Amino acid sequence: MSNHLYMRFIRLPILARILMIAAMMIFLFGLAIHFIEPKSFPTIFDGVWWAIITASTVGYGDFYPVTAAGRITAITLLLVGTGFLSSYFIQLSAATVTKQNAYAEGRVGFKGNDHIIIIGWNERSRSIIRSLIGSDASIILVDNTLGSNPINDDQVHFIRGRANKDETLLNAGISTARKVIITSDQNLDELQADMNTILTLLAIKGLNPEIRCIAEIQTSEQINNARRAGADELIPANALTSAVLLNSIASADVVNPLLDLLGELNGKRLSYIEVEATLIDKNFKDASSFLLKERNIILIGMKKGDNVIVNPKNNIKIKYDDQLLAISND
Repeated sequence: MSNHLYMRFIRLPILARILMIAAMMIFLFGLAIHFIEPKSFPTIFDGVWWAIITASTVGYGDFYPVTAAGRITAITLLLVGTGFLSSYFIQLSAATVTKQNAYAEGRVGFKGNDHIIIIGWNERSRSIIRSLIGSDASIILVDNTLGSNPINDDQVHFIRGRANKDETLLNAGISTARKVIITSDQNLDELQADMNTILTLLAIKGLNPEIRCIAEIQTSEQINNARRAGADELIPANALTSAVLLNSIASADVVNPLLDLLGELNGKRLSYIEVEATLIDKNFKDASSFLLKERNIILIGMKKGDNVIVNPKNNIKIKYDDQLLAISND
C-alpha cells in the first residue's frame, strides 16, 4: 500500500510534489513549536502561522521562540523549509514562462469552440485576421513556417504545424470550429500549392465532414478536384487578379474602381440571397427599390441557373429559383 502511494506521489507534477512537501514541513514545524513552547505559541494555528512567516523569510515578529530548543527548531526550519518554498516559487515561475513560450510558439492546443481557423500566413490572411479582430469568434492561425504568433492579440491563437496533419488540426479544434479558410501557399508553385490545398481539404473533411471550408485555388484545372475534396467555396486567386488587371486596362480612371469597391466591402457582405415570396415576378428595378428601402440592401445582379447577370435590365423578371447578388451590412 505504501509503495502504491509512493508511486502515485512520484507521478504527480513536480510543482505539486514540492508544494505538498513544503506544506507538510510547515505543518510539522508549526506543530512542533507549539509543543516545545506552548506559552509563546498558544495554538497549533499560531505555530503554523509562525512557520509560514519564518520559511518565507518575512518575519513579522508577532511570534518568536525564546528557548534554546525553540530556536534550534527555527534554525532547522530556515535551513530546510525555506529551500523547499524557494524551489516551489522558482518552479512556478519557470512553468509560467515555459507555458507562455509554448503558447506564443504555437505548441498549445485550442480548447474553445465556434471559432474560425485560418490556414497559412501571408498578406491575405493578415488582412482577414485584422478584419475579424473584434468579432465574437476566436481566430486560430495555423502555419508551419512561423516561429511565433505574428499577431499580438488575445483573440488570435497560433498553432504551429502542417495543416494536412491530423495532430495539427485536432490541436486547432477542428471538430468544434465554425469555419475554415485555406489560403494558398505562396512559397510553392501554383500546381504544388493547389495540391497542398486539396490535401488539406481532405484532412479537414476527414475529421469534420460538416465544417464549412473556403479555399483559395491558383489553377483552374484543380477547381473540380478541390470541390471533390470537400471545398464548400472556392476563391480563384488568379481570376481575381486578372479581373483587376483587365478592369485597370478598361478604366480611364487613375484609381481602379474595382479595387475601391473591394476595399469598401470590408466589414460588409457581398452574397447571394434567396428570393423571398414578395419579390417573385417583380422586375429587377422594383425589387431593387424594395430591398433598398425595406432591408437597406443594394441589389447589383442576379443568378439564373449558371448564368450570373450584373446590372441586368430593369424589366427582367425575378423567379422563385433565382438568386440575387446583393451588398448588405450584415
